[in-house]
Amino acid sequence: MKTALWLYLFLFLAFFDLHAQYPILTPFAISLGAGPAFIGWMMGMYSLTHLPGNLLAGVLVDRNGSRRYIVFSLTAAGAILLLQAHAQLPWHLLMLRAASGFALAFLSPACMTLLASLSSDAETQGKYMSGHGIIHTLASVVSPAAGAYIVHKAGYSGTFSTLGWLLIATGLMALFSVPKHSPALSPVSIPQASQDKPDRPAAVQSKTTKRYYLLPFFVSCSQGVLFFELPLSQGKDGMVSTGILLSLLSLGALATLSLLFLNRLSPATRIAVALLGMALCFFTLAAFTSIPPGVVLFLLGAAKGVLFPAMASLFISLGSGGHLGRTFSLQSIAMSLGAFAGPVAAGQLRDYVSPYFIAFVLLMTAILLLPPRGDNKPAPYRTGLNSHAA
Repeated sequence: MKTALWLYLFLFLAFFDLHAQYPILTPFAISLGAGPAFIGWMMGMYSLTHLPGNLLAGVLVDRNGSRRYIVFSLTAAGAILLLQAHAQLPWHLLMLRAASGFALAFLSPACMTLLASLSSDAETQGKYMSGHGIIHTLASVVSPAAGAYIVHKAGYSGTFSTLGWLLIATGLMALFSVPKHSPALSPVSIPQASQDKPDRPAAVQSKTTKRYYLLPFFVSCSQGVLFFELPLSQGKDGMVSTGILLSLLSLGALATLSLLFLNRLSPATRIAVALLGMALCFFTLAAFTSIPPGVVLFLLGAAKGVLFPAMASLFISLGSGGHLGRTFSLQSIAMSLGAFAGPVAAGQLRDYVSPYFIAFVLLMTAILLLPPRGDNKPAPYRTGLNSHAA
């Protein structure tokens, strides 16, 4: 539990730092002379450069543990932010965002692997993942508005410098507090009966597993669309209103993340309800502009609060001892591809169709990828210490 608390502290500081940039990146790019299409590529490039980092993280985290990659991600991203404070041209910002995307690609697989390895009990793992979501959400409640406020007082350069030093300090704290090894890295002992009698044929299981990775892709696409369109829809001087709206989004997520009893429901059921709720919220943003966006974003956040712990539980069930890092790495790759495709597509199609309607279509498509009713219970997940049926 001590390890989890330390990790939650570092995650809070890291997420605060990262989310504080969301309402200010688009106005900063506009101040450098960038147009909507370039901004879409800038946001997408950050996610595209996640891919090589995710591919490396999957193998390296399983082999060497999480600590060194958590420290590397935080300190490297902080140093890049210090350089970003001195960007003078749009392509400077593009290159620095690309470098930041690679550096931070190691953070999520390393943190999720370490959290999942702290227990072999499925419900306890679900609570750890909900705790991860709560910390993420608490940070994102205050950070967008805080980022906009800091820019108003210190300007873009002062804001990026402050956030950069905060990330570097967090990385140094992690160096002395995160354990070197995690239980998931230990050899796995799988009972012979489990090997002789698999729950279902390997080919069917592999096909189903690959289908599941499309879920984070479509979800991340929709989020990329939101983070691209929301600042633009608020206008050039809408940094504060964008920050408040993003904070309402996070408050909605916090409301449902705090309902820990939801972890007793099957992941597939929670995912289906959450995806439908998110899709309806995006449709409302696209078609019913008279409804206050704050209300819709609060409900959208509530659906996200149900979705992300459920997806984490689903992917924990797909991993096995010694390969959990690879599982979360593939999930991160899917999310990186989605976060790249979402804003790029929105930037190119914004003159023809509402980006929010694109997100609606993506999420409705994701619902079709869910497992059938009889496949709601995930396969057993085993750590290096023991095994437990999820």
